[in-house]
Amino acid sequence: MTTDYLADVKKYDGNADEAIVQKIVRHLGIALRNRDSSLVSASDPTELARVKEKWCEKKLGIGGDDADKAIDATCKAMAADRSKSRVTFYYLVAKELGKLGSL
Repeated sequence: MTTDYLADVKKYDGNADEAIVQKIVRHLGIALRNRDSSLVSASDPTELARVKEKWCEKKLGIGGDDADKAIDATCKAMAADRSKSRVTFYYLVAKELGKLGSL
């Protein structure tokens, strides 16, 4: 299962670290079992606020404008992808914030 997530992340970061992707998969756990919760709706402000609170602030320790900018940059990077994988989205936000190493 991790290989599917890794392949998706590698569409955006060819040097993606499998161990980091695996940590994100473990962090998300049960949310990945349901198709709806395994995707991020970039057009839903409530969803993006949840990503900011639960991922950026609680897990990565970064909030405010920095978190908003990272989420916005990730939305733009994944704009062409109709189904935005939560694992990939979280990975790219963490990368944008320079926090991949702390996962």
